[in-house]
Amino acid sequence: MRASRFFISTLKEAPSDAEIISHKLMMRAGMIKRLGSGIYTYMPMGLRVIRKVENIVREEMNRAGAVELLMPVVQPAELWQETGRWDKMGPELMRVKDRHGRDYAIQPTSEEVITDVVRADIKSYRQLPVNFYHIQTKFRDERRPRFGLMRGREFTMKDAYSFDRDVAGMQQSYKIMYDAYVRIFDRFGLQFRAVAADNGAIGGSGSHEFHVIADIGEDALVYCPQSDFAANMEAAEAVALSASRPAASQALVKTPTPGKAKCEHVAELLKLPLSHTVKSIVLTVEKEDADKEVWLLLLRGDHELNEVKASKVPGLANYRFASEGEIVEWFGTKPGYLGPVDPKKPIKVVADRTVSNMSDFVCGANEEDFHYTGVNWGRDVPEPIVADLRNVVAGDPSPDGKGTLAIQRGIEVGHVFQLGTRYSEDMQATYLDETGKPQLMQMGCYGIGVTRILGAAIEQNFDDKGIIWPTAIAPFEVVVCPMGYDRNEAVKAETDKLYDALLAAGVDVILDDRGERPGVMFADWELIGVPHRIVVGDRGLKEGKLEYQGRRDATATPVALEEMLAFVQMRLNG
Repeated sequence: MRASRFFISTLKEAPSDAEIISHKLMMRAGMIKRLGSGIYTYMPMGLRVIRKVENIVREEMNRAGAVELLMPVVQPAELWQETGRWDKMGPELMRVKDRHGRDYAIQPTSEEVITDVVRADIKSYRQLPVNFYHIQTKFRDERRPRFGLMRGREFTMKDAYSFDRDVAGMQQSYKIMYDAYVRIFDRFGLQFRAVAADNGAIGGSGSHEFHVIADIGEDALVYCPQSDFAANMEAAEAVALSASRPAASQALVKTPTPGKAKCEHVAELLKLPLSHTVKSIVLTVEKEDADKEVWLLLLRGDHELNEVKASKVPGLANYRFASEGEIVEWFGTKPGYLGPVDPKKPIKVVADRTVSNMSDFVCGANEEDFHYTGVNWGRDVPEPIVADLRNVVAGDPSPDGKGTLAIQRGIEVGHVFQLGTRYSEDMQATYLDETGKPQLMQMGCYGIGVTRILGAAIEQNFDDKGIIWPTAIAPFEVVVCPMGYDRNEAVKAETDKLYDALLAAGVDVILDDRGERPGVMFADWELIGVPHRIVVGDRGLKEGKLEYQGRRDATATPVALEEMLAFVQMRLNG
C-alpha cells in the first residue's frame, strides 16, 4: 500500500470528549470518527486492525471445529419473548417496530436466534455436537456510552454457540473453546488473564472471562501469584479470616457514640481497630403471597459487600436495598446505628464468614448515638445464617490454600459460558437420543468483543508518542519512510526496490510517498503505531545502509542495504 493512495487523517489534539488514552489516540490517529453517542465510523486505518483481529479469531474458531454462519442484526420479538428476555433485558435492548407494527430487537447477542435455527434442523443425537459462530454487528443501548470503542453502543462481536447431547459433552465443548480463546489472545500479542466469573443475566452454570491487563480496566481481577487461582471480583471466594471463633471475654455494653454513624468514626472514638467493628446492610425482599421480608447482612467494618454474592444467598435472589422508612420501621432508628441485637421487628440475619467467627465485636445498638461493644454470637444474638458476602482484598488467603491473593485491573474482552439448558428448555430445542426419546440440548456460548480489542490493546500498549500495536494486529506491519522520495532519484529507486521486495515476501507494508517532512512523517507513524519502521536516506545510501527502528526502540539500527529484507523478516518472526 502507498500512503498517497490510502486515507491518513491524523490530529494533533484529541477531541474534548475523548476521556481515556485509547479513545484519544484512536481519534488522533484517524482510526475512528464519532457519528453519535456511542456510535463510530471505522476509518480505513482502524478497519485494517479490526480485520486482522477478525482473521485471527476466524482462523482459531475454524481450527477448533466451529462452523461460521451469519445471523441477522434485526430479530423478531417472539423469540426473545419465548425466553423471557424481551422484558428482562430492560432498556439496554433496542426495540423497533416495522411498518406493520410488529416488534423486533436490534440484537445485542444471538442465543434465541441460534437456538431457533438448531431446533429446526437438528433432530438426532448423530448430528451432535455442533458449534456455530458469526462475527456480526451488535447494539446495546448503554445508559452512558463512554470511552470510545470500550463502551460504545454499536460494536462488533464474535459469538459462538455449542450444542451437545449431555453435560459432559457441553463441558468438553467449553474446554475446546477455552483453549481456542487462549490461542487467540496469545496471537494478539496481549498480556491477558482468564478468570472464573459469574454468569450474570445470561444464565447457566459456569463461565470464565478473558481480560486484557490494563490500569484503566473497569474490572478487578483477583489471582494468586503462588497458584493457578484466578477469578473476577464478583466470583472470587472470600474465606474466613480466622479459623474459629474465640470465646467471649467482654460484657455486652451499650456505649454512647454521639454523631458517629460510620464504623470508621466509631472505631476512632473507641480507640479500636476498624476490624473489631461490624457494619449492617439492610435488604428487602418483596413477597407475592406474604408480607415483605427484611434481611440484615453483617460485614466486618473494613470489608465491602459483594452484591452478586448476596443475591446467591437462598431467599435473596430478588432483593433490593431497604428504604429509610423500612429501616426505621424494623429497627427503630435511622441508618448508622443498626445491629442484630434486639431489632424492633423480626429479621433474618446473615453474617459474612469472617463476622461469624468474630467475638467481642462492636455494632449498632438500634438507637441513635449508641453502639454495643462486647457483642457475641449465641450469648447476645442468635447464631446467624453464614455466607460469603464480601469482596476479597489483597493479602487475603487464596481459597485454594496455596498462597495469598493479589488484585489487578483488567478490561473484559471475552467471555465463555456453560449455559446448560437455559435456552433449550424455554425454546424446546430437543434431539432424539439412541432410544428415540427427546432430550434437551446442552448449550454453551462464547463471545469476543472484536472492536473492544482495539481499545484494550492500546490501553496496554502506548507511550507519549502514540499507539504501539502488537505486530499481529497492527494496521501495517512495516512502514517505509524515504527522505526526499519526490526529490532524490537514488532514494526513490532504492525505496521502490525495497518496497517491492517486502511485498513479494508477504510483508504487510505501507510506503509513505506523500513527500512530507521527516518530522511530520515520523510523528504520524509513531502516533498510528506501526511497529516496524525503515528509513531510506541519501546519506545512508552512500554508505550502503538503511535505518531500522522498532516502535519500542530508543534508537535506530543501521542495516546493510542488501540485508534489510532478511533483517525485517527476522524481527517480524521474533
